[in-house]
Amino acid sequence: MKTLIIYTHPNHQSLSFAFLQKVIQGSTENPEISEIKVLDLYEEGFDPILVFNKEKRRRDMHADPKLEKYRHQLLWAEKIVLIYPIWWGRPPAMLLGYIDHMFASDFAYRDKGGLLPEGLLKGRSVVCISSMKGPALYPLFWLHNAHKVLMKKALFQYVGINKVKFFEFGNMESPKGKQEQKLNRIYRYFRSLSS
Repeated sequence: MKTLIIYTHPNHQSLSFAFLQKVIQGSTENPEISEIKVLDLYEEGFDPILVFNKEKRRRDMHADPKLEKYRHQLLWAEKIVLIYPIWWGRPPAMLLGYIDHMFASDFAYRDKGGLLPEGLLKGRSVVCISSMKGPALYPLFWLHNAHKVLMKKALFQYVGINKVKFFEFGNMESPKGKQEQKLNRIYRYFRSLSS
């Protein structure tokens, strides 16, 4: 199983970075996972800002030469792992900018003229690992599960990825947040993960 890990946090002293280390550790010890690639969006200097003008049209994004490396990564991956904090009830702008660029028409999906497009990234699966300051049930009860709906239905199912697993950890800035327990849960999950 070829695994692409997309890490989105500007601080390598963060809990998100600790989750990244546990994903790598568990994946490295798992014989089912043959290769791992890590894309650190901040370290990479990924530009999340969309620019459209006479020379650069939205309909041509699927062929933008500056994004070719990232397209190859997504096509290569069988499992995509996203690690990010929840800020204001949603992923960071950096990750949303990556999504805006990469999940483009004629690369991630193709319009068929009907209600739903043809998803072009079928056969892959996704794991989303997110952490937040507020309680774990806050997104469910206060925001009507907006984060999961955004990621699973508005994005991944739209491009043909139906297998999406969420780890949504709350109270992560609290001394009683059981951070070590949650880090070990992620490690164990990836150590035993099978396709």
